[in-house]
Formats: sequence, C-alpha cells, structure tokens
Amino acid sequence: MSGASSGLGWRWLPALWLLLVLAVGWHQWKFWQAPRIDSNILAMLPQDADDRLLSDITARIADASARQVVVLLGAPTAAQALQAQRAFLADLDASDSPLQASGPDADWLAEAEALYTPHRRQLLTGAQRQRLEQTPPEVLAETSMAVLFSPVAGNRMTEWLDDPLALWPQWWQQRASVSGMRVGEDGLLLARDQHWAVLQFETPGPAFRLDGQPRIGQALDHAFAAAHKQAPTLTMLRAGVPLHAEAAASQANREINTIGWGSLAAVLLLVFLAFRSLRPILLVAMSLLLGCAIALSVTALVFGQVHLLTLIFGASLVGVAEDYGIHWFASRQSAPAQPRLRLMRSLLPGLLLALLTSSVAYLALGLPPFPGLRQMALFSVVGLAGAFLTVVCWFPWLDTGIARQTRFADVIGRSLARWPRIGSGRGWKIGIVAVLLLAVAGLAQLRFNDDLRSLQSSPPQLLREQADIGQLLGMPSPAQFYLVRGHSAEQVLQREEALTARLQTLQAEGKMGGYRAISDWLPSAQRQQSSLALSQRVEGQVIEQVAAALDEKLQAPARQVPPLDLPTWLQDPVSQPFRSLWLGTLEDDQGGQAMASVVMVDDLGEPGTLQQLAQLGDDLAGVRWVDRTADFSLLLGKYRHRMSLLLLLGVALVAAVLWWRYRRQAWRALLPTLLAMLLTVAALGWLGQPLQLFNVLALMLLLGMGIDYGIFLSEHRGDPSAWLAVCVGAASTWLSFGLLALSATPALRAFGLTLLLGIGLVWLLSPLLRPLSVQEAHTP
Repeated sequence: MSGASSGLGWRWLPALWLLLVLAVGWHQWKFWQAPRIDSNILAMLPQDADDRLLSDITARIADASARQVVVLLGAPTAAQALQAQRAFLADLDASDSPLQASGPDADWLAEAEALYTPHRRQLLTGAQRQRLEQTPPEVLAETSMAVLFSPVAGNRMTEWLDDPLALWPQWWQQRASVSGMRVGEDGLLLARDQHWAVLQFETPGPAFRLDGQPRIGQALDHAFAAAHKQAPTLTMLRAGVPLHAEAAASQANREINTIGWGSLAAVLLLVFLAFRSLRPILLVAMSLLLGCAIALSVTALVFGQVHLLTLIFGASLVGVAEDYGIHWFASRQSAPAQPRLRLMRSLLPGLLLALLTSSVAYLALGLPPFPGLRQMALFSVVGLAGAFLTVVCWFPWLDTGIARQTRFADVIGRSLARWPRIGSGRGWKIGIVAVLLLAVAGLAQLRFNDDLRSLQSSPPQLLREQADIGQLLGMPSPAQFYLVRGHSAEQVLQREEALTARLQTLQAEGKMGGYRAISDWLPSAQRQQSSLALSQRVEGQVIEQVAAALDEKLQAPARQVPPLDLPTWLQDPVSQPFRSLWLGTLEDDQGGQAMASVVMVDDLGEPGTLQQLAQLGDDLAGVRWVDRTADFSLLLGKYRHRMSLLLLLGVALVAAVLWWRYRRQAWRALLPTLLAMLLTVAALGWLGQPLQLFNVLALMLLLGMGIDYGIFLSEHRGDPSAWLAVCVGAASTWLSFGLLALSATPALRAFGLTLLLGIGLVWLLSPLLRPLSVQEAHTP
C-alpha cells in the first residue's frame, strides 16, 4: 500500500512542477516587459547600517540627479559654440532620443533678476561687506565717480543712483565664479580658453535597459557629429547618472552573454563528452534555464527589483546547478538496467544532501546585512532548488533512452586509480616544504583594500569627463557634504553662512573647488538686514561725497523691502537648480524635529583636503561633515573582519561534523579545502590582488562547495562513476565561476578570481589526500 501511494506521489510530481513552471513563465513574460533592475552599486550596501538619517539624505541627494544628464560643448569662439549648440539640439529633436531638455530655461537669468532686484541692497558678498566696512568713504566716492564717468557706464545693470558702487554686478559675478568660470554676454561659460555651451537634459524614465544598446550615448554621439560640422575643433563633455547606468547595462549584457552562455556551453560540452547523447544535453540545459528563471522570478517578487550584480552573479549558477543532472546521468550510465524511479529514489538522499550543503554555502553570502548580497544568496539557493526539483520531478519520466557508455567517461573514471597520493617520501617532503614557503611569501605580500572606490566599474573615459565637468561647473560629489541643522530655517541659514565663510577661505587658497549652499542665494534674514543697513549707510555717504564734488543735489532712492524669505524663494522657479539642497524638517539626534539643509563641496581630489573639510566645522553648532564613501569603506572593512571570523567558525563546525562521520580519517575530507583556501589567499598576494570582503565571501562559498569533493571521495572510495561525477561537476563549476574573473565589475572579478584559484586547487588536492579504496585497504 505504501509503495502504491509512493508511486502515485511520483506520478503527481511532474504535473505539479509543470504548473509551477507555467506560472513562472507568465511572470517572466510580465517582468521583461518592464524589467525592474537596479544598477546602483550602493544598493549592495546596508542602507541602515549606522545612521538611517544619513542613508535617507544620501538617497534624496542621489534621487535629485538620478535622471539628469549634463553636456558641455566647447569651442574656441562664441560663434562656433552657439552654432554647435543649435545643431546639437536640432539633431536631438529630430531623433528618437530619450533625452528631454531640462534645467533653467532661457529666461532664468531675467526671472532671477526680477526676483532679486528689489532686494539688491540686502545682498552683499563677504568681500563686499569687508570692503564697505574698511574702506574710507572718500576712497569709495572716487571709485564711484570713476565708474560714473566710465565709457561703459551705460552697460550697467542699474542706474548709477540705484547702485553707485557697482555692487550688484559684482554680486552676480561672484555667483557665477564659484567654479572659477565667468559668464559672457552671450550666456556662454568661459574657461580653459574655451567658450562652453551648457546643456541639461533628463530621461523620462529609468535609463537601465538590459539589451546592450546605449541609446543615450548613441544619441549624444550622433548629435555631436552634427555639431562637429559647425565647429571642427568642438569638444564635448558628458556627465550624469543615466550615462553610468547605461554603461553598466551594456557591460552587464556583455558579461551575461559571456559568463552565462559561455558557462552553459562549457557545461553542455562536458555533458556531451561524458554521455555522447543529445538527450542529456537538452535535459541538463532545461534544468539550468528553469532554475535561473525561477530564481529571477522569486527574487523579483521578494525584493521588488533585481540588482544588476545579481543577474551577472546568477549567470555563474549553471556551473553548480548542473551537478544534479550529471549525477543522474552518471548513475544511469553505471546502472543502465535499474528502473528509473527506483534509481531516483536511491539518488535522492545524496542529491538532497548536496543541495543542502551548497545552499548553506550560498546562504552564508546573506549573513551580512547587504541587500545586494542577500539577493545573490536568495537567487542562488532558489536557482539550485529549481534545478534540483526539475531533475527529481521530470528526469525519471523524460529520460527514457539508453545510457551510453563513452570512452571519455571511462578514461576519467579509471584515472582515479592512477592519481598519486601524498606520501612520506623525500620528494613529497621537499615539494610540501617548497609549497609552504611560497605560501608564506605570498601571505607576506598580501594587502587589504576596503575602499568603496575600488568597486567603481564605470568606463574610465566617462569618469574623466565627469571629473572635468565637475571642475568646470563646480559640481560637487553627492558622497561628501555638510549636513546643517537648526531649530528654524533662519538658524540653518545662519549656520550655513558661518560654514561657507570658512569654505571661501579654503577656496581662495586653491585647496578646494566650488561649493553649493542655499545661503549663497538666500542669505539669512539677519544677514539681509545687516547688509541693508551697511549698504544704505555707505552708499548715502558716497552719494553725499559725489554730490559735493559735482555740486549737484543727489539722493539715493529710498525703498524699504522686507527680507526675502525661504517659502517665497522655494516657490519661485529661480530656486529650481538649488532646491534639492533644502531637506526641510527632519528628526534630530534626540528624536525631535529640526530643519536641515546640505552644503555640497568639490574637494578637487587634492590629498589632505577631505581631512581639512572634515575638521572645518567641528566647532560649528549644528554642522556635521558627512563622507559616505569613507563610511561605506569602513563598513566594508568591518564586515570583512566579521566574515573572516565566521569563516573560521564555519571551518570548526565542518571539522566537527566530519569528525563525527569519519573520526580519524576526517582530515582527508577537510584538509584539501583548507590548503586550497590558504594557497588561494597566498596566490592573491603574489598576484598583487588586495583582500576584500568579496574574497572572504568567495572563501566561504569555497568551503561549502570544496568540502563536497573530499566527502564524495571518502564516501565512494575508488568508485570510477563517482570520480566521473566529481570531475565533470568540478570542471563545470570551475569554468562558471572562473568566467566571473573576466567581469569588469571589481566585486565580481575578485569573487571569480578567488573561486577560480580555489576550486582548481581543491580539485587537484582532494584525490592526493583520498583514503584507500576497499580493495586497496585489503591488499597486503
């Protein structure tokens, strides 16, 4: 009765699995119509590791520029730059480019002048205040008269009586010169002996598309070609998050094709050589593809989106997931007459144990609170389970042919008997000592690098162009900024002004580039009132001096205008370029409410500048220096230490389990993996590769997978079919993870290189340390 019910259960399994596969197919069809794929490297890192507030602020700053693209067109003359600008925009308008013009419109300057002019006397730069306070009125009057009778006085922005000291144009020049550039009358920016047209665009939706087509880059290149005809020496610089996302998508497309399809082809080639039949190739390929599809659907449902690195990492999954199919066909080859359902029942405990051990190794990736790594862990475990269930549920029903005996399988199976064992001879001792000395020398050269910047994978040319635009436009990095908080908007602006006064000193010394602060465009009410009192007093004195010299009756127009306030400024279109700097109301450190803003800086990449900036606001109330790059780098280092300790704990646990199973022979299953881990780390030292968190995570995976080879050789002593399954499985795993070493993504490259070395070494060392077979043990 139990056998009948068991058979009934086996007959239902294929149908149930088919229903689930159909549901996954429907989800895949819906998913790829609008794929929710994240390419932000910071999404891999903990978003609430130490300070949730900073994580939220960083996300808001990043969101403000997530769809922005900036293009600079530079030419030797203004005429060429303007002609190139018109041709560039015309070509973009005529194409199906995803870019839409954005940023301040052509009337921005006029709108800004209309907003600020009534408040002109309330707007003074720090240099202007110092000059008015320290220069005698007689000297200022002489300067004012020189301006009054200057031939170009008619080009002044206001009548002389409204601005006798020409303070208003100087205020605007200071706004434009924050980045060391000046604005010409034609609206172009002048720097590096070039006239630059600044164009701003935004994408209507996410720039990420996993089809390998850089649509934005191609549109910009085509428009540049059209503009280049108008200015043969035209220079174009590009920057923006969508460009990096698009480059990442193109790179991912190439790597998924290389790693995913390359490893799949390698696995299928090994299957063909081992079994010489089309049926094993098709069935193994089906199990791999279904495993990846199920993993993608489950990951998308759990996390809402899938990280780009998860897709690339998941492409290597085929090197592990094929083990179940290979074990099935290797067993069919060694016992062709055994009924298929009975064979599957006999294999099921071993396959299930292999699934559990591999899953535990992958789940170790999810121990740190890294969203990206947890996605990888979930994707891998679900993918393995999907391939496993495909083999268990369908292979006994679909594999109805004869299992061929092949020369390839026979040669590999019999090669175990000819594989040497490490002995106690003099040659072995010399070799072991030499290898250990090389390992020690490699470990002595090992260095550590937890810098987040080492994970950067954008094209170098794009990074150079972005750095150039950052210097030309004074575009600060969103990773380093000051957080300014206060009980009111007025207090925040006052604290900003105290901070920016110090930043201006560093800027004047050439130690930093530009900075961006709301208080530069909206001084505090206190500053506006003091500036108004100062300018009215000094201008009145100057006008009296000039009137006496000219024997004229001159009087400055009297206007009383209230200070420009924050709500008015934020609602005006003029604030659009700077609005993202205002954070509004946030929770303070004690859980209360506080107003906040950010002051962004450009450190120019000068050594020591970041340290100076970090110390600049130490004694300023409400001012906090934030360096998210340094914070994340420290976090990577901290988790590298933690995962190293967990790795040692994992070794201890594995050793305990092996001792329980094999007693004094446990070292034969454990030592190959430990030696492989040691030699892999030493090899990284010889290769000049730094040890990072991702190397440690790869070593954890190596422990989980590599130990299986020693266990398998200990469980099936001298069994040729078992050795065949180990060799084919290890070779495909080595190829799959080894291809990750070709990735342009530094994290995956470090992961792949570690496993490329480690898996190869375990494969080599495991048979050297294998126990005697049953026949050898009884041979005198």
